Amino acid sequence: MKKILAFVLLVVLLVTLAACAPGSKVKLDKSNTEIQFTTPGPNPERDKPAESGLIAGLAMGFWHGLISPVTLIMSFLNPVIQMYEVHNNGAMYNLGFLIGVAIVFLLLGFF
Repeated sequence: MKKILAFVLLVVLLVTLAACAPGSKVKLDKSNTEIQFTTPGPNPERDKPAESGLIAGLAMGFWHGLISPVTLIMSFLNPVIQMYEVHNNGAMYNLGFLIGVAIVFLLLGFF
């Protein structure tokens, strides 16, 4: 019973913290709805500040990695929500995001 309660509290905490998800002001072009299987390319928004004037770095990447399971589920329900900040500084944001995701899955593995 304690494990179930701890899991429920963890889910509620993650949903509450999802308010700090990456910016949702990304405009989606819905005219081209084909699925394209291509390799990832350069991010045109790299090192460009968001509307808030900030560029996401290592710490924001780590935070977005920690809350990524919640933002993934929320992105299925609301396509405006993104789980990855496009206004980032590149490799350091990616490293923080990867570390955050790894910690989430390590903690879930221990439960």
